[in-house]
Order: sequence, then C-alpha cells, then structure tokens
Amino acid sequence: MKLFYFRLNITYQSFEQTYRVPNTIVRVRDESGQMLQIPALRFTPFFSQLGIRGRFELTLDDNNKLLNLIQISE
Repeated sequence: MKLFYFRLNITYQSFEQTYRVPNTIVRVRDESGQMLQIPALRFTPFFSQLGIRGRFELTLDDNNKLLNLIQISE
C-alpha cells in the first residue's frame, strides 16, 4: 500500500462549475512533491458550503487503485 498526504482548498463555486462535470480529475501535489490525479467524484463527501478544504490522506494499493480517501484535518 502507498500513502499520500496533501492539502486542498477549492472554493464552492470552483467545485460546482468545474469538478461536477463527469470524469473530471482533481490534480494535487502531495507533501513529497509527487503529482496525483484523483477523480473529482471522490471529493463529494467532503464538499460543503465552504467548498473543499483540508489535509487529506490517500491510500492506494500496489496497482495504484484508490482504496481510501479521508480528510484528516481542516
């Protein structure tokens, strides 16, 4: 398994306009500098009136399949 940590701050308007389109990808840089691409749909549980904010933990299996995405702080 692989763990990645990153921060994300997307406004409500930006997420609504851009990331609600099917098959949209959110690109983030993890804390070690590696670029990650995550389906925007995975962030909908964290979407609020403030948008999406916080520090996240992404877990991938050995084949780079997404296992888990959790928000660990705001």
